[in-house]
Amino acid sequence: MVTLKLTGLKELYTDMKAKGIKRYKFAFTYNKVGFDIFFFTDEIPFKLMFGVKAHNFYFEVNVNNGFIIDTNIGDKYTQLRKILGLQYDPDNPFKTFYFFTEFNKRIPQFANVKNTPEPSDIASYRKDIEESDKIYFMGWRDNEKRGDKVSSENLYKTRLLLDYEAYLICKRKNISSRWTHDKSLAQKFHLPD
Repeated sequence: MVTLKLTGLKELYTDMKAKGIKRYKFAFTYNKVGFDIFFFTDEIPFKLMFGVKAHNFYFEVNVNNGFIIDTNIGDKYTQLRKILGLQYDPDNPFKTFYFFTEFNKRIPQFANVKNTPEPSDIASYRKDIEESDKIYFMGWRDNEKRGDKVSSENLYKTRLLLDYEAYLICKRKNISSRWTHDKSLAQKFHLPD
């Protein structure tokens, strides 16, 4: 296991915390490939998600105490290398350590509230959720009033696309997040009552 301390992430996190931001989105370019970066601090360990829409590709890394990550991305390595346009060279193999070292240098120091990701931003990479075509948050449904029970699939979608705190509230109070494919029906995310 090869680890790396993301010193740049500490500064961003400090500013996010001061501004009350739990999730943040910014751009990163490596070898002329643009990545959407999502930094999630609403659960432990923190998570970084790297996505390339043009290639329908993303991977996540856990950010452990001290902003330390494991630079091994497992089975995503070969696909990342191809997306970056790097040929396999046994004498000089591509190391994700180099990728993350460069990323660390380009992490913004300050957070802009306007860069808080919408659920639909995250959903465009996460196809492993229920009703993956419904990516716009549309409010809450109180299942107690309906005599229903929130599904584990809905709780999973709530946690991934909205917020860990929302997931905990929904689980505790039997509330489902509601979703639509129609952007005009989208609502601004707020925690359930």
